[in-house]
Amino acid sequence: MTLQKNSQSVFSIAVIVAALGYFVDIYDLLLFSITRVPSLKSIGLSDAQVLSEGESIIMWQMGGLLIGGIIWGVMGDKKGRLSVLFGSIILYSLANIANGFIQTPDQFKIVRFIAGIGLAGELGAGITLVSELTPKDKRGIATSLVAGIGLTGAVVAFIMKENFDWRTCYFIGGGLGLALLLLRISVFESGMYHEVKKMEVERGNFFMLFNSKQRVKKYICSILLGLPTWFVIGVLVTFSSEFGKQMGIEEKIDPGKAIMYAYAAISIGDVLIGFISQWFRSRKKALYLFYFITAVFMILFFTVQRNGSAEKMYWICAGLGFGTGFWAIFVTMGTEQFGTNIRATAATTIPNMVRGMLTVLIIPLFKLFRGMTDYVTGGWITAIVIMIITIIAALITEETFHKDLNYVEE
Repeated sequence: MTLQKNSQSVFSIAVIVAALGYFVDIYDLLLFSITRVPSLKSIGLSDAQVLSEGESIIMWQMGGLLIGGIIWGVMGDKKGRLSVLFGSIILYSLANIANGFIQTPDQFKIVRFIAGIGLAGELGAGITLVSELTPKDKRGIATSLVAGIGLTGAVVAFIMKENFDWRTCYFIGGGLGLALLLLRISVFESGMYHEVKKMEVERGNFFMLFNSKQRVKKYICSILLGLPTWFVIGVLVTFSSEFGKQMGIEEKIDPGKAIMYAYAAISIGDVLIGFISQWFRSRKKALYLFYFITAVFMILFFTVQRNGSAEKMYWICAGLGFGTGFWAIFVTMGTEQFGTNIRATAATTIPNMVRGMLTVLIIPLFKLFRGMTDYVTGGWITAIVIMIITIIAALITEETFHKDLNYVEE
């Protein structure tokens, strides 16, 4: 069933506000990874505990993202895209302010879990809104701008970490989020969504994604397309200092700096991939190109850094970041796969399912393989498995470049 369409330019207020919202989202999302070592040492943890508790806290945060993705996705289709943008930002802003007061690892886990729930709503709702307001021939560029600008939040988080105490960094993140609420007032709801509200059609039913074999296949493949992003960021980059020690790098590696390098490159990649997909007239061809770049830098990560240097590690992390700069296109493809009545549910849950995969698949897989072999070998075996799964998913995923979004699922 088709709907009347409304559209705005690539540089509409919705695109600008969604980009700034994602900027704050990424700042807060990556802040723990960037400040992991100094924050955990400041509350009395040993080097071994910094690694074990750090992994655990990240898994709690990603678990919150997994649950929050479902909550905000359903709300986005039932109550509107803007309601998610307001509600999620209030929750994660307050959680980050609370994070500045924690004293124990258990408190860290609880607060990061709550923050994860809040952070889950920002990207999916923003991409859904922008996709529905932008002409299909410019949709890839608009969503790439949202992601490209937003991902620089990680760079700013690192700069804050270098100049302020880690607790102050959390207060800054919470304050930025609350300030962003003022900009939200200027954004209007999607016209497509307003039309669907008038229709007698079910909205925001998460289980509709599973009551059809075709929808199940599309949904699962949409999630698997993004696996390399969080393997790279959640394992290779976040624990770059641990990999460096195992590889014989004598210099101290700052994982916060590695994340900054990676995300600076991701933001460039995410903008470029929008234009590349326009040039190819294909989302999938652009995706394959960036998968290839990711694979090349994974090989470099595990081969050229033996007895290397911290600087080399940072630049390889940047290369990995550039290669995984397909987040915008991957989320856009997920958005384009489903009708307006469950689009926010799909678009919000898909990226958060990928983030959640860090907890339920990627880190457990990495722990399994490193337990059977060693830290570095476990890493490259996990990398191979992740890339094989992702490429198979991409091969059976529908091309969505020319797809109209003005329809509903029945």
